[in-house]
Amino acid sequence: MSEATTDTAITIPLPLERPPTYSPFLVRSFGLTDKGRVRPANEDHFAVVELVRTLHVYQTSVPNTASRYGSPRGHLFLVADGMGGHRAGEVASALTIKTIDSFLLNTLNRFFNLKPADEHVVMKEFQGALLRADSRIFEEAVSHPELEGMGTTLTLAFAVDWKLFVAHAGDSRAYLFSRGELRQLTRDHTLVAEMVRRGTLSPREASTHPYRSMVTNVLGGHEQGVLVEMHRLTLEPDDVLLLCSDGLTGMLPDERIATILTEEREPESACNRLIAEANAQGGRDNITAVVSRFEA
Repeated sequence: MSEATTDTAITIPLPLERPPTYSPFLVRSFGLTDKGRVRPANEDHFAVVELVRTLHVYQTSVPNTASRYGSPRGHLFLVADGMGGHRAGEVASALTIKTIDSFLLNTLNRFFNLKPADEHVVMKEFQGALLRADSRIFEEAVSHPELEGMGTTLTLAFAVDWKLFVAHAGDSRAYLFSRGELRQLTRDHTLVAEMVRRGTLSPREASTHPYRSMVTNVLGGHEQGVLVEMHRLTLEPDDVLLLCSDGLTGMLPDERIATILTEEREPESACNRLIAEANAQGGRDNITAVVSRFEA
């Protein structure tokens, strides 16, 4: 279920899942980004990362002994949608991906073979990684005043041993497509989405509201300190995870996304089709999609 790690995290309950009884999993992933048909440059960035335990054999007298890779393996997925003039958004999103990767490189190896009691530590590490990236953006802006105000969304997912951890800020999204149903895991941190949650605006009105793209919670921006939304859930065989920027969801409704994920079982073909159809609908923003399928 979803769990918050500190008072600065957002708690969003998710349904309880039964403990997994599956064999070790295999993950097939693919990511793709496109500038769309309107924007002059692409300020989105993504990363698909595999973390493995490695035994490097540098020297031995034992014949036929080579370096070995252990199991289980961890898988990290990230999508960042930058914002800010003069290509500052591109800088913010790229800097965030690099900072997160570097920060977690020396911590995630502790998260293999997780026990339930240790899972809150994983969520705390991810929260710390986003806070570190937020600080790094402000440090860069101090050194380069022309980048002042730059910011980025970030949606991050880490999968290991049928467990999925999600950290999120902004209006990019994480979806889980399971048993034929598409479920949005993350909330949109926008002014209009908050009005809908409070009941002061209907979803139909929100779709055409002039401030529907006003993001209220990002890394960077004009005020330091990001509110990290955290989730933890259990995966099942044939589940599909989709991380995407709002350039996709602004063009395609959830029903269409679910149809594409149903018809395209290969992550690469699913990404190609998602982005092609978003462009066919206007491509008004940069479009990024990372699709991952989990198999026993």
